[in-house]
Amino acid sequence: MKKLFTLSIAMMLIAAVVAGCAAPANESAPVVEAEAVEVSEEKVEDPGMVNLYTDRHYDTDAELYAQFTEETGIEVNVIKGKGDELIERLTREDVDTEADLLITADAGRLFRAKDAGLLQTVESEVVNGNVPSNLRDKDNEWIGLTVRGRVLVYAKDRVTPDMLSTYEALTGPEWDGKVLVRASSNIYNQSLLASFIEVNGEEAAKEWAAGLVNNMAREPQGNDRAQATAVVAGEGDVAIMNTYYIGKMLNSENPEEVTVAENVGIFFPNQDTTGTHINVSGAGLAKHSKNKENAVKLIEFLTSEKAQGTFSSANYEYPVNANVEPSELLKSWGEFKAQDINLSVLGENNLRAVEIFNEVNWQ
Repeated sequence: MKKLFTLSIAMMLIAAVVAGCAAPANESAPVVEAEAVEVSEEKVEDPGMVNLYTDRHYDTDAELYAQFTEETGIEVNVIKGKGDELIERLTREDVDTEADLLITADAGRLFRAKDAGLLQTVESEVVNGNVPSNLRDKDNEWIGLTVRGRVLVYAKDRVTPDMLSTYEALTGPEWDGKVLVRASSNIYNQSLLASFIEVNGEEAAKEWAAGLVNNMAREPQGNDRAQATAVVAGEGDVAIMNTYYIGKMLNSENPEEVTVAENVGIFFPNQDTTGTHINVSGAGLAKHSKNKENAVKLIEFLTSEKAQGTFSSANYEYPVNANVEPSELLKSWGEFKAQDINLSVLGENNLRAVEIFNEVNWQ
């Protein structure tokens, strides 16, 4: 609002009288003109904030949030925790939650949040243009931000690429006692089996799980990095793990991790059949978000070409945005054919996948 201030009539009269007294009799008193002065009282609007619950712990993410704030003025408040714990926290807080966004790894886990009624639809043509439909929830309640492939990692000194072909082939007698993999409680493996249920059917998925158990080099243990380390140590010849871990290890400050990564090769299975299994880290819009508009803006930013390039080059993840090329390291591993499924089915088939793991005694 603007207010207009003018000199009062009384002040004008006083000025005229004083001037008249001071002026010689033969001179006229000067005319005093009042000028209007405009004073602006426009209010600067606060761009607000977005509250983020995330299980990602990468410096890359923090840098992107800082860029977003610099460009928009919107502050990003980050609360970190394990994915399932954050979902439980959202459930407990219900309508009183301060969370606007949940960012977590794996479409299966994002489905859990949706299935618990913790998310709402993201309405944005920008997001729809940035992210293909197979990397988004069928109802747009979660959006993929980065892609990783679940590949075969092998010992370069004992295995050659021509010895590898498909996930299913790992159940053959030639791999008896040579396969390394994480526990069945790991969401990455649950989603892998859920994808097999979708593309091959339950019976074939169960046969594969049972066959792999028979060929395990040891009882499942450790994270993905531990599988690569065990391969190099000679505990097994081939492991199942996510691509971006190899990128992290190759660029690690720990020289032992670098040595491990340099001594394993990456193989994308099922290139002549159903394709390599892929998954995402993604963002879900909290059902009771108090800053919905800002939260959607952050998703739009994180799926933009600029942010996607940073994810790829600094965190060794494949971009969800088709307009962005993978980093040079990812390109060096070669192009690959991915499973042609909507990742929502990874959550839909999760319960049956867990049941199958239990039935075949995958620890």
